[in-house]
Amino acid sequence: MKFIAFSLILIINLQVFSQEDLLKSLESTTTISKKIPISSTFKSYKLINFETTKLVPKQHLDLIIAHRFGSVKNGIDDLFGLDQASTRIQFIYGLTDAINLSFSRSKFEKTYDLAAKYKLKSQEKHGFPITIVGYNLIAVNTALDKELSVLPKLSFENRLRYANQLIISRKINPKLSLEVIPTFFYDGLVQNPNQENAQFAIGMGGKYQISKRFGVIMDYGSHLNRTKNTNFNNPFSIGMEIETGGHVFQLHFTNAQGMFENAFLANANGDWSNGDFFFGFNLHRDFNFKPKSKKP
Repeated sequence: MKFIAFSLILIINLQVFSQEDLLKSLESTTTISKKIPISSTFKSYKLINFETTKLVPKQHLDLIIAHRFGSVKNGIDDLFGLDQASTRIQFIYGLTDAINLSFSRSKFEKTYDLAAKYKLKSQEKHGFPITIVGYNLIAVNTALDKELSVLPKLSFENRLRYANQLIISRKINPKLSLEVIPTFFYDGLVQNPNQENAQFAIGMGGKYQISKRFGVIMDYGSHLNRTKNTNFNNPFSIGMEIETGGHVFQLHFTNAQGMFENAFLANANGDWSNGDFFFGFNLHRDFNFKPKSKKP
């Protein structure tokens, strides 16, 4: 009887311990399998030229003032390009947390553009490995009005430019974030008769966070079907990103003066190998129009 009683007690204890181990295992599995969205992959809505996967929150308005000076190649004659300037002013509104609408005006060819940016999937901890965002832009070149006598057959369609992108990013670790941007863009009018209107490119770039407020940023675009006899180059940019409360300030050097997709991908006229590049900055300012909830 003593042996039977001892055996029963041992079996009960083993079952209890087994159940406790099973519960711990289930809790651990649940914790590991919990999919948590990754945040703060990028601190700004643009790297330098290319968009990032960051979106303006719902009922927020972001103002981006982008500035590119002239080429530093001329040296002190024009104060390393500071006597010349090209500007783009962009307003981005968060329709929802996942959908943004924007309006911009660029000095480059006096261009107006409208764009939509929308999140398709977020990177998750213990889940989906990347963030995917769509971006679509339509732009109008209003400077062509002055060339009607030279281009008598010019139509409104020739002034239009389109860009469509998938922006794919991954936060590698708390300091490093990378992205790749497959791009299709279309120019209603191209300067080179050998250049196709429909064009393809791959953008890439990243940010390395040095400290809480300072990071190194860069981006590059590879034009995939550029005609060989051209004076334009692939855009490459590198700079520093500084976060100061409600502002994000980016200082950089780039070989592209145009600041929307068609302009910097198709018309980057600077050449890094000849010291022909431009100094510039992007200033981001966020405004919150979401009503504050009243305390009970």
